[in-house]
Amino acid sequence: MTDTTKPPAPEGAEDLERQGIEVLISTLKNNADPAVRRYAAFLLGNARTHHAIRPLIEALGDLDKSVREQAMLALVATGKATIEPLSVAMKDPKWETRYRAAEALGRLADENAVKPLIRGLQDSRDHVRYMAAKGLTGLGDSTAIDPLIILLKDENPVVRMMTIKALSAIGGTKARQAITEAMAGEKDEHVRKAMTEALR
Repeated sequence: MTDTTKPPAPEGAEDLERQGIEVLISTLKNNADPAVRRYAAFLLGNARTHHAIRPLIEALGDLDKSVREQAMLALVATGKATIEPLSVAMKDPKWETRYRAAEALGRLADENAVKPLIRGLQDSRDHVRYMAAKGLTGLGDSTAIDPLIILLKDENPVVRMMTIKALSAIGGTKARQAITEAMAGEKDEHVRKAMTEALR
C-alpha cells in the first residue's frame, strides 16, 4: 500500500531514513532545506513516537508551508497523545501554527478535540476560524452549535460557508433554524446557495 502522505524524497533521503529519532528531530529543527525538513517530519510521523510531538508542534510554525503541512500529518499519524499539545498550540502567537493545529485536531476526530476547536471559532484570524469550523464538521458535537451560530455573521464568506456545512453536519432543529434566519440577511450568493443546500 502506497503512503499518500509521503513527500518527494530529497537528496540524501536514504541516509536520513537510517537515522535515529534524535537526528531526525535535529534535522527538522535546523536543516536549511525545506525539502529535507519536510522529509524528516514525514519520517517522524511514521515513527509515531511521543518524543517527536514537541518538535512537530514547533514545526507547525515553520517558514515553509509544505513543512507545516507535513508536521500536521505527522502529528495526526502519532495519534491521540498529540491532542493536548495541539490544544495548547491553538493559543500560539503564530496564526499558521493555530491553523495547522486546528486541522490536526479535526483530522484526529476525538471528543477531546471539541473544546479547543470551539475556542478556535473565536480566533482573530479567519483562516483559523475556518479550519476550526471544518474540524467540528466531522465531530457532530451539539455543544458546538451555539458557537457556530455566531459565525454565521462572520465577515469572511468562506468562513460562513464552512460554518453552514458544520451546522448542517451536526444537525437538529436549532441549527436549521439558525441557518434559515441567517439566510434572510445573507447577501453573498455562494453563501446563500450553501444555505439552500443545507436546508434541503
